[in-house]
Amino acid sequence: MFEFGRELKRLFGAEAVKAPRDGLTGGDASLLELLDLRMISQEGRAADIAAGRVGAKDKAQRRLEAAIVWREVARRSGDAAILRKAAATAEAAAEAFGRDRRPDGWARARCEQAFCAMLGAELFGDEGLNAAADVAFRDARAAARGGLAMPLADIGVAAIEAREQMGVGDASAARAAFQRFSAPIIGLQNLTRRCRAARLLAVEARLVLADIMIGWGARLRDMDILAMARDEATRAAEGLDSAYEPLSWARASALRGQAMALLGEVSGEVDQLAQAVTSLADVVGELSRDHSPLDWARVQTALAQGLQALGEAGASERAYEQAVTCYDRAAHVLKSAPGLSLRAFGASNRALCLARSAELSGDLTVLDAAEAAFKIELATISARRDPAAWALLQVNLARLYEARVDITGQDRGERAKAAMALNGALDVFAELGLRSLSIVAADALERLAGAATNTRPAY
Repeated sequence: MFEFGRELKRLFGAEAVKAPRDGLTGGDASLLELLDLRMISQEGRAADIAAGRVGAKDKAQRRLEAAIVWREVARRSGDAAILRKAAATAEAAAEAFGRDRRPDGWARARCEQAFCAMLGAELFGDEGLNAAADVAFRDARAAARGGLAMPLADIGVAAIEAREQMGVGDASAARAAFQRFSAPIIGLQNLTRRCRAARLLAVEARLVLADIMIGWGARLRDMDILAMARDEATRAAEGLDSAYEPLSWARASALRGQAMALLGEVSGEVDQLAQAVTSLADVVGELSRDHSPLDWARVQTALAQGLQALGEAGASERAYEQAVTCYDRAAHVLKSAPGLSLRAFGASNRALCLARSAELSGDLTVLDAAEAAFKIELATISARRDPAAWALLQVNLARLYEARVDITGQDRGERAKAAMALNGALDVFAELGLRSLSIVAADALERLAGAATNTRPAY
């Protein structure tokens, strides 16, 4: 799938990349997928130079193009500083366009600001960013006269409203949210002849919708909603050329695999789960980690989830072991970004897989080995130099203590050790402002407190 991208990289190597004054894509966002993370970072720097050149034509448009590039860099790397740069560049573009002078350009730049905020909310679990994005999208919708801004703003508003309703809405609310995406997606598709970027933006809108329906269907355990998510991801992948649009193809295929895995989990059909795992494994085989580290980690995590569900459905220790391996691979990429929600999710589920594997076998030596490995890793990590990694290990260790009590039915001090580890981790996460990880630790403490009355102490 990445053969064309590798050929491009060969033709425009480290020396050649410096040659084009305005970057390799010339502002064409549809070509960004062909560049790996290193090359797209260079593209962002080239776009900054082009926007700042004294004789540059239409500096506002150049700044908007630079913001789009930097947001994609942040999306692939999970770098909060890069995401802030993308948002600031989009804000500068909006100021350069001017709401009264060029309303459509201003609205498009305002949408880009909103997409940066939405990405921040997705990556770091900060719901306040969604509120900021909602304001920006509504501003853009009010100012837009035509072009891309109007359907993009409608999609953004629909996505934020759907995510707000997801926690309390029922199946009928999910279907209503689904319908709100129809008109703006058609609007983007109608613009594809005039604007090349509209085609991939329509695909991206379908991916946003599929992701929302996956979340809604998983919460409600509703097979119809999960089927809608699977079909929407399938539609997003239709017409994509995996050689020229490798990341869009991988993102769509991964969401389709996630929806299939959840359908298998809800229905209890092991064959369907196995098909989903195979599908996700195929995506992992095609996707290059260097091209997009964060997408690669997401697919590894999705594959781990599928294997975890397969382990639960088939009581398979082997599936749990494979899931742990996938979580470990994802964690290797995510270790440099402790604030990512994905890291918190993966770490929590990795410990759960270890615990479930031990519970299935009833073999405490599995827990002994895992506990020893965590303690060895703790001994090599300085809480002062890397507090987030230290605290994450404490959370995992606490889950193993909890599993030991569940297996033996006796508490020999494990709950006290788990509570101590979780309280220490919670203090660190709160101090660092790592909201997603704080929630994981707080939930574990609540679970411990709720189960304490049902466990007899051992004397």
